[in-house]
Amino acid sequence: MNEKITRFSIGQFAALHGINKKTLMWYDEVGIFHPAEIHPENGYRYYNYQQSSLLETILILRDLDLSLKDIGAFVKGRSANKMEQLLGEQLERVEQNIAHLQSVAQVLASYRQDMRELQNIDLTEISLVECSEKCLVTIPVDVELPMEKAIERMIEEIEKYQIKRRYHASYGSMIPVSGLYKGDFETYSMMFMECPQIIDTEHMRASGTYLQAYCKGDWDKLPARYAEILQYAEEKGIVLEGYAYETGINTMVIDTMEEYITKIEIPVSGNAISPEIRLCKTV
Repeated sequence: MNEKITRFSIGQFAALHGINKKTLMWYDEVGIFHPAEIHPENGYRYYNYQQSSLLETILILRDLDLSLKDIGAFVKGRSANKMEQLLGEQLERVEQNIAHLQSVAQVLASYRQDMRELQNIDLTEISLVECSEKCLVTIPVDVELPMEKAIERMIEEIEKYQIKRRYHASYGSMIPVSGLYKGDFETYSMMFMECPQIIDTEHMRASGTYLQAYCKGDWDKLPARYAEILQYAEEKGIVLEGYAYETGINTMVIDTMEEYITKIEIPVSGNAISPEIRLCKTV
């Protein structure tokens, strides 16, 4: 290959690497990538084919959001050892970002499912659904503990699990079924936080059949709804166990608590269930 073929103008070299020629001028200006030759009369920049590998390395590092200062330092002292170390650090960061984005995708899919559910919801219906296993971070509720202290505990858990945004997790409360059977509809034992990236927690919400119902309005409407749920379960011969899990499913689209919708899910024991009860799938 002769010299004329291996020498590229700035426009040709930029097109070869899929970038703008202004990028090459910028790299020259900041000192990380210079042309092989500058014409002494007209000032035209020329590059050769041997420079392609270095430019591609710089472009890779830029795609990894490495600063120009760090790229410049690497270019001045390139070695296999430094490159391996640099790529290892960046690969770890990329994998962390991928895990984060996968977590966000699961949360957004859950929110989207809630929005779909809202469009077809029957607030009067009580039904049985199949629920998947969920890992929950739980915070004990003390009736004598001020609300601000409970919120502080939740914030501590959010920081502990490095949740960047509040919407990356879903939140709710838990009330013991044993208390419901005694007519105690207001003594909650725990708040919970669910985040897809959390896989090691003290409380595992088991998969299986759950009784599902909804309650619209402020939380003072919940006791009456629980009374209806217990009556339904008794009529159908359904035995409930564990905890009732409450989550708000429309907080993103309402302005007042009168519009608030609480989803209630309660585990059903392994006792026989009447065959006429409809079963449906949920996430």
